[in-house]
Amino acid sequence: MSMMNKQIHDQKNSLTYTLHGDYYLPHLNLSDADKTPIGRYGRMRMTYLRENHSGLYTYMILSGELYAHLADIDSTCRERMSRMVPQMAAAERINETLKARDPMAWVGRMNSIRQRAEETILAELIYT
Repeated sequence: MSMMNKQIHDQKNSLTYTLHGDYYLPHLNLSDADKTPIGRYGRMRMTYLRENHSGLYTYMILSGELYAHLADIDSTCRERMSRMVPQMAAAERINETLKARDPMAWVGRMNSIRQRAEETILAELIYT
């Protein structure tokens, strides 16, 4: 029985492999930038990529681009929501006067606006 090396370093790919049972597995480490938390929209994008575009998802993980992409998507979605909701409310004449006069109507209309804005953002940025 021959002794197998516990670690192998591949000069061509600059990867180190460690023996686990009968298989050599590569050492893959996330950079410090990848440890930043991602928000709701970033997690939704990750789930979509994992379930519907597994090849792209795997490529982005291995190339180290996934978390930067998810953080970018998350911040873009949040910025768009913060711009779209007030613009849509102004276009529909939903203001503080309505809020003071009929708070429940104001809440209902603002929820409707948020849902429509989010639906647009999800279609344009998350599920593409």
